[in-house]
Amino acid sequence: MDLSTLLMTPFLGQAAWLWLSFLVLVVALLAFDLGVLHRKQREIPVTESLLLSGGYIAIGLAYGLWVWNQLGATSAAEYYTGYLIEKSLSMDNVFVIAMIFSYLAIPRALQHRVLFWGIIGVIVLRAIMIGLGAALVSQFSWILYVFGAFLLLTGLKMLFASSQPVDLASNPMLNWLRRHMRVTDELHGNQFFVRQPDADGSMRRYATPLFLALILIETADLIFAVDSVPAIFVITQDPFIVYTSNIFAILGLRALYFALSAMIDRFEYLKYALALVLVFIGSKIFLVNITGKFPSWVSLSVTVGLITGGVVFSWLKTRKTAVAPAGDM
Repeated sequence: MDLSTLLMTPFLGQAAWLWLSFLVLVVALLAFDLGVLHRKQREIPVTESLLLSGGYIAIGLAYGLWVWNQLGATSAAEYYTGYLIEKSLSMDNVFVIAMIFSYLAIPRALQHRVLFWGIIGVIVLRAIMIGLGAALVSQFSWILYVFGAFLLLTGLKMLFASSQPVDLASNPMLNWLRRHMRVTDELHGNQFFVRQPDADGSMRRYATPLFLALILIETADLIFAVDSVPAIFVITQDPFIVYTSNIFAILGLRALYFALSAMIDRFEYLKYALALVLVFIGSKIFLVNITGKFPSWVSLSVTVGLITGGVVFSWLKTRKTAVAPAGDM
């Protein structure tokens, strides 16, 4: 089998060269990020965070146009819907990440290192989750109804349940790590592991709080993926669209973290818009037999409209709170 034939071989529903080109692009972006932009350990200023995020968003949106060119308008609409849902649902993840860094006293100069290696973990873990999801959907079509019901319940819970503060001190994963690993009380530069003398004087390998932060962030991402992955599978069963939209959305959001973490309170009402998005997507699978399949552009339009409305409403409602301190000075 020659190379051209191999590249055209279908893999998870699409030609192998599509998957390969996507992975090459992601690896190139990460290499440029770590090897050029952030070669030296330093604090990422807000302006740089916004510019870098803008670049990632531009690349993610441009990739959707490329999907349109290669796979058609329907696939592009599904890609953009999945991209927007993942980006929006991950907003709460930014808040959790900020809490993890604060609780473990990780300075801003070291946070990019944790987020970068966290991205590597996300790329692998999302591939596993989406692969399992695709296998389940292909073998058991009724699983989409389970996904739909789960999204409906999750959306209704977000609408009517009160927000509970996250208590990291009693986090099961954090407590498990501290029970089963040697962990230093202090940071050791940008090291995840260090060797230092134990109580008996022998040299032992210790994890640092930087490693704990990495594991907690990966765990949080898995929890948030339980919402976003079923949501995009209800929209499309193409693993290529599901995976690429997820990864591009996460790349841009992690880049935006340093700016977004400082103003996350300005998006207080976005969760209600996201809840409505989940209810809408979850209900689609049950309405197919009544209304027929929703066109992709309808799903995209409803998602864009709800999330835009949530952002604008949040920004307007929290404007007075944001400027109050300046007015008191």
